[in-house]
Amino acid sequence: MTQPYPEPPTPAPPITEPLTAQGVVLLEAGRPLEAVDVLRQAVASGEPSAPDLLTRAYLDSGSWHAAVEWLSGLVEQGHVRFAGRLGVALVETGDRERAEDALRLAVSSGEVGAANDLAILLRDEGRLAEGVQLLERAAEAGDPQAGANLVELLLEDGDLAGAAIAAERLADPARPDTVLALADVRAAQARTEEAEELYRRAGALGALRAHTAYGQFLLALGDVDGAELQFIEARRHAEPGWAYTMGRFLVDVGRSDEARDYLRAGVDAGDRAAADLLAELDGDTEEI
Repeated sequence: MTQPYPEPPTPAPPITEPLTAQGVVLLEAGRPLEAVDVLRQAVASGEPSAPDLLTRAYLDSGSWHAAVEWLSGLVEQGHVRFAGRLGVALVETGDRERAEDALRLAVSSGEVGAANDLAILLRDEGRLAEGVQLLERAAEAGDPQAGANLVELLLEDGDLAGAAIAAERLADPARPDTVLALADVRAAQARTEEAEELYRRAGALGALRAHTAYGQFLLALGDVDGAELQFIEARRHAEPGWAYTMGRFLVDVGRSDEARDYLRAGVDAGDRAAADLLAELDGDTEEI
């Protein structure tokens, strides 16, 4: 499914927040673990932009337990705007009951985007119908990703007919991820030419994972070179999970040595799938 919380470009903090400014530089350079230390100092110094950026640093680095501790305190103090991100961190630590509570608090407090994460949680617990209804409401409320996630949820459940109906109804160039979702449906229907045109259109419109999805589509058709070019574009556009995607591709085509640097980049960004694959390459089957 589409990542529910893509990070917007980070505005430069005021010059009166020097530690926060250092943290922003580290985050934008893909060094979230280093950013955590600097931003914790910024919070301690009372720099007003620091709490949100420290939250991002924890999540970007996969520091889930630290994120739960930090965000729980903020939510308990009444800062409900952090509830959705607390729910994400709780899911990652395996505390699904508290995660559901946090995500429901976020949705009820007006954070429509949290419905995407809550729907994934409900699906994983076998409560697909609840997840579908939640995403339907979020899409109607204008969330830019809920419609695409609704289609993907139905596809993952094997309901191709339902996914097609939803994708055709919700496809809107103003919401590029819905165009990408329709491309996925056409690919599943083996309507290859339509799918390819839609993948290209989704990329031109700026859909969040357009190049990743197009590359996987081309790979399924046997176009290895075309797929690699799309995965390179995914890296250039910093699409979610691009490092693991490229690493997995290189391993699968017999270029494991090249894959390692990409997988290490994924590990540094907190990607568990990248960590697992790198451990497999290194002959270490223990969970990281």
